[in-house]
Amino acid sequence: MDSDVQRIAVVGLGPMGQALATAFARAGHEVTVWNRTPGKAEGLPVPVSVAGSVSEVVRAADVVVACLIDDAAVRGVVEGVDFEGRPLVNLTSSDPRQAREMARWADVQGFAYLPGVILTPTPMIGTPAGTVLLSGDAGVYDRVASALAALGERIVYLGPDPARASAFDVALLDLFATATNGLLHAFALAGAEGIAPSEFAGFAAGMGGLLPEMATRFAAQLESGEFPGSRSTIASAASSVRHITAAAREHGLDTGMLDAAQGVIEHAVAQGHGADGLGRLATMFGPR
Repeated sequence: MDSDVQRIAVVGLGPMGQALATAFARAGHEVTVWNRTPGKAEGLPVPVSVAGSVSEVVRAADVVVACLIDDAAVRGVVEGVDFEGRPLVNLTSSDPRQAREMARWADVQGFAYLPGVILTPTPMIGTPAGTVLLSGDAGVYDRVASALAALGERIVYLGPDPARASAFDVALLDLFATATNGLLHAFALAGAEGIAPSEFAGFAAGMGGLLPEMATRFAAQLESGEFPGSRSTIASAASSVRHITAAAREHGLDTGMLDAAQGVIEHAVAQGHGADGLGRLATMFGPR
């Protein structure tokens, strides 16, 4: 057997679990899978072994990778199973509090445990774009890193805090969720004004292209504590949001997201930050 070949168990065969099993198998590893609902392995494009129980899939593996709906589901299927020292890599999404609770639970159970998050959609798993963030026990990471390399070229270890990967995940999903909601709300507002979606899309794509530079610039400002208003100011943003909200209300559109944004902006102005750049707003979301 090739020394690089490992026996890998995949627990959970939803769309992401299937993508993980496929990537591991295509990388040459021996893959055994288990899913609560039988038959999920039949559609996989690669040959895998199918275990009849969680205990069986664990015994067949050197590394166990779980990807289920939530941490409660992971606990429900692995509790009481003797891993005999095999590491459990949990790639199930959670929030930071849940990630810490799960790590404490795994420690009580005696598992060699490493939590992580997947930042790429299923088609990118196993390609150079595949990105997985991991945090927790460095010793466990060292044991599983070579196996996880099959998932992509960005397998990043973030340190010993078991919640750090989840913290990155929820912050990035915050960006995705609010940006997507903003885009869809913009389509609704444009449509209410008689603008065709295809006509609006070209301009919207250009707006999205501004985000990479803004992310880098705002990060530098937040680390320096200086927020120059040389490009735009919070006061001008306040005026813009008022116009947007008025237009949306005129068409009977929901303005909840805009009202929330306006509340933060108006609070910043009231605190004397109207002449500052937009990066200052990241400091204004805490308790008032």
